Amino acid sequence: MDNTLPPTDHLPVQVDNTRTLDGLLQAATAAIARYEPAEALAAVQNGALLIDIRSEGDRERDGIVPGSLHIPRTVLEWRLDRGSPHCNPHLGPEGRRVVLVCDHGCSSILAAASLVSLGYAGAGDVIGGFAAWREAGLPTAAAPLQRREAGEPAGMRPPDPG
Repeated sequence: MDNTLPPTDHLPVQVDNTRTLDGLLQAATAAIARYEPAEALAAVQNGALLIDIRSEGDRERDGIVPGSLHIPRTVLEWRLDRGSPHCNPHLGPEGRRVVLVCDHGCSSILAAASLVSLGYAGAGDVIGGFAAWREAGLPTAAAPLQRREAGEPAGMRPPDPG
């Protein structure tokens, strides 16, 4: 059995192995809007949609932002693709600005940049994430104790009670 790898010069996609996480974050940060927690609250009060991309476990442990829409990071692009049958029906009007909140403001950077690629030109995130939101004394609440039913897709429910 020949264990040698085939040459890669004929592959359709070349991987840039020189890119680092810092480089990815810099590129993503340049493409999105970044909001301090109070600025994010003001954006929401002016019509932006706050989307919580944390896991159900993190939300149960730490709480939620009332009125936010929970769409876990793992299904975010599917739930925000308006042309998809898997789109969340609670996004509101097309063109609505979206602001993402994660645990500490790191994964939301890459997620918001992904949404910019999907056509959400004003996508942004909360600097410092939910931890900074809570530390700033902004509204939080205990997570609703609603487990998804078997077969119920993640990220399709309406916004959390506000």
